[in-house]
Amino acid sequence: MDLQDQLKNLFPEHIPEDNEILKPTQPEYWLQDTPIICKYEKRKGKPITLLEGYTGADSDFKKLTKDIKTLLGVGGSYKKDVIIIQGDYRDKIMTFLKDKGFSVKRVGG
Repeated sequence: MDLQDQLKNLFPEHIPEDNEILKPTQPEYWLQDTPIICKYEKRKGKPITLLEGYTGADSDFKKLTKDIKTLLGVGGSYKKDVIIIQGDYRDKIMTFLKDKGFSVKRVGG
């Protein structure tokens, strides 16, 4: 919780002026030129969605994985530069990634 959030909690009726807003806009994740490959597999009879080809830092992998899992309300993980999401959610994941500025390529089916 940063200072701006604490001030909003203390003074909920206060409307900040334009010069009071101090948050710079930075991208949430490291964006790359090559597309992220989104594909569907079955492991032990259960469907999973794999996201391959993201070359961001370890912290970016964690944040992106967490945001996707929170959006869909499902489990998942990332191992060896591959994000694994439980279930077949290719369309929703691709829409989410395109909204964040990534280029995405669908593989299979």
